[in-house]
Amino acid sequence: MPLNEILAIACIVSFFVLLALGIPVALTLAVSGFVFGYIGFGALLFNLLPARIFGVISNYTLIAIPLFVFMGVMLEKSRLADELMDVIGHLAGSLRGGMGIGLVLVGVMMGATTGVVGATIVTLGLLTLPALLRRGYDKSVACGAICASGSLGQLIPPSLILILLSDILGQSVGTLFAAAVMPGLLLSAVYVIYLLGLGWLRPDKVPPVPVEERDALARRDLWIKVLRVGLPPIGLVIAVLGSIIGGVAAPTEAASMGALGSILVVAAAGRFNWSVLREAVYSTTRITATMMFVLICAQVFALAFRGLQGEQLVHDLFNMVPGGITGVLLFMMALIFVLGFFIEWIEISYIVVPLFLPILQAANVDLVWVAILIAVNLQSSFLTPPFGWALFYLRGVAPPQVATLDIYRGVVPFIGLQLITLAIVFLYPSLATWLPKAIGW
Repeated sequence: MPLNEILAIACIVSFFVLLALGIPVALTLAVSGFVFGYIGFGALLFNLLPARIFGVISNYTLIAIPLFVFMGVMLEKSRLADELMDVIGHLAGSLRGGMGIGLVLVGVMMGATTGVVGATIVTLGLLTLPALLRRGYDKSVACGAICASGSLGQLIPPSLILILLSDILGQSVGTLFAAAVMPGLLLSAVYVIYLLGLGWLRPDKVPPVPVEERDALARRDLWIKVLRVGLPPIGLVIAVLGSIIGGVAAPTEAASMGALGSILVVAAAGRFNWSVLREAVYSTTRITATMMFVLICAQVFALAFRGLQGEQLVHDLFNMVPGGITGVLLFMMALIFVLGFFIEWIEISYIVVPLFLPILQAANVDLVWVAILIAVNLQSSFLTPPFGWALFYLRGVAPPQVATLDIYRGVVPFIGLQLITLAIVFLYPSLATWLPKAIGW
């Protein structure tokens, strides 16, 4: 085996070794890339690095990231989730599992208006978990529903995953946003069907809102509250996603509209002040800086791996995978799912996807469909132990009577539902490709 291929393999192995030692992911990417790139080519290889880094930080599309993050953090302050959950729970009436279904719908709404998983899960955990437990919900079911619903923002646009994948795969952000609508609604529908089935088979685990609590709120007051609570987020979704998918505004322009709209929503809720704005800006800066640092360090790793002929090595390896391009796609999905147990979606996107990209392009695979498959698959990375971030977010805000085992046990059925949805989208690509084609993207 040529020396360069040995160094390319060592580069990947060292990355996972450093990761296992607890070194931050961004630093493992940079260290592995610098060390083995320098061994293979000396300083010459890295003359290209400044241009690659400049290409990342000057990418116009990525400006949408801090704007969407800001929108999500601001909406967290409006406490929309609390009021939406209360309204939907009352509308569900005597339906068993109705509160859980309401939780999914709130997750869809917050995913479409925020896209920030951490903020959504913390909000849902703080505001809805005590209410679900008080109304007799099984602890595991409640925790699983919160984690799964809170992570819907990674698939339902505006999704940060889709913005990054558009950059990696060279696709339009608007096209990916349009492609994700149907799979996102499909995953939400699968969750709803599961909760309805659970309510039929095990009604003790998902009881309805108590009759006396429902009767305490007059029907007229309920519908007034529905309009007051529901119209602001729906209007924001139409303004942001409608302008992107409809071709009226670029993603960055729509994201700026969303950021301004989130301020107006918080102000309308009477919760806007200087302290809230300062906290939102600080959180946005911290989240965006973390993401951009990982992207910059990933350029070091990618440059070294490509210079060491790692792409050719990967290409030769995939030629050994049985089943042709279908086998390669299945192997890719399996690899992403397994890596989701250990590393975050950003690193998976910038490490795994570029390795497969040349093979997928050579086979003329629809990259829009591939992007949605990856996004659906990466949903599981938030729920799979030991490093599923949704589990950590919920554990941090769960009441004392909820054990860590309750959270882990609760997400297992939802991981299975995510894999079922992934299989459906894999078997029926038109679920992802129909809407972009219908609107002419």
